[in-house]
Amino acid sequence: MYCDRSHFRTDVCFMKGDIRTNSSSSSIFLYSSTNPKASLHDIPTKFEEHELQHEIIRPYTRKWETSVMNTIDQLHLISKHKPLANSGHKCDVTHDVPAIFFSTGGYTGNVYHEFNDGIIPLYITSQHFNKEVIFVILEYHSWWYTKYSQILAQLSNYPPIIFNSNSKTHCFQEAVVGLKIHDELTIDSSLSKASTLGFRNLLSRAFDAPKRAVNLKKKPRMVLLSRSGSRGITNEHALINLAQKIGFNVHILRPNRKTELATIYKEIRCSDVMIGVHGAAMTHFLFLETNRVLVQVIPLGTDWASENYYGEPAKKMRLKYIGYKIHPRESSLYYKYDKDDPVLSDPNSVNKKGWEFTKKVYLDDQNVRLDLKRFRKLLVRVYDDYFINSRITTKGDT
Repeated sequence: MYCDRSHFRTDVCFMKGDIRTNSSSSSIFLYSSTNPKASLHDIPTKFEEHELQHEIIRPYTRKWETSVMNTIDQLHLISKHKPLANSGHKCDVTHDVPAIFFSTGGYTGNVYHEFNDGIIPLYITSQHFNKEVIFVILEYHSWWYTKYSQILAQLSNYPPIIFNSNSKTHCFQEAVVGLKIHDELTIDSSLSKASTLGFRNLLSRAFDAPKRAVNLKKKPRMVLLSRSGSRGITNEHALINLAQKIGFNVHILRPNRKTELATIYKEIRCSDVMIGVHGAAMTHFLFLETNRVLVQVIPLGTDWASENYYGEPAKKMRLKYIGYKIHPRESSLYYKYDKDDPVLSDPNSVNKKGWEFTKKVYLDDQNVRLDLKRFRKLLVRVYDDYFINSRITTKGDT
């Protein structure tokens, strides 16, 4: 058994040999051969119970966030000498393929974290098994499985095992406990056999998306992610009219918890431009094809998060990324605070007070009213640069 704890985001343990689960004690046992120096006729019971190695792991990919990690069920990985034939803990189900143990607890329920902390790391960790692997899930949510079942079917040929509610002893010859992660919404092919292209192809297979036909006469298709509540665009209808006058074929997408992922995927994949205000729904840029355009509207106080969580990952995935940083007058906060208040004049100083301040002020209590004269320049540039002068290729990934 070997545990790699060098990555600041996650711990991953690797086990090989006689592996047996015990959900009642939240344990996975790795049994080795009995001590060759011991007498075959006199092996004390205590010797069987002696632990050779004991590791504790919480199989979730945000180990630097103590508050959320404390909510994750922990697993005990215990290496022991092999028990006698007539002792307990026998195999109820024996599998001839490896297992990957991971948790869908933590921030699951937020689409950004579902992809960043779960689906992408699961792809990175499992893809080299070529679907011959079983997922063993802690803190299982049926809605999560329903939502991502089409993707999971591309990663494993087998139904998952729900660890916490399964009293049977499952036996494996190989197991990975925890998930590998590279960076925010990022797949680094230099670190594994996983690749951005491989992930895009996986999504295409999962949602059965056909190749786009080349038609240079069609208007470029823009999908606008519409938000209700905080960080909504209050002059959205005027924005739509403006984009249509410039020459875009505009489609509105209002995803919610009940919207099927396949519906969102097909809507975005066939689009040339995706526009949205910073927030979890921007995660769906993963569904854009290579060389398409992502425009992120950046509200006050969200510069760092916008760039690190979506801007940089989008560029790494070979999208044409444009960040539109709003002016104070384009924020609803402009009418709630004095003009020299740090909330408007120095957002960094507010953010330094901690996440709760950022969330309360800039994420939960801010809407955007775009300066359409200013935003028009961006849209015209996108239209001219990418659709008139260069004509984005529609041949798909390269």
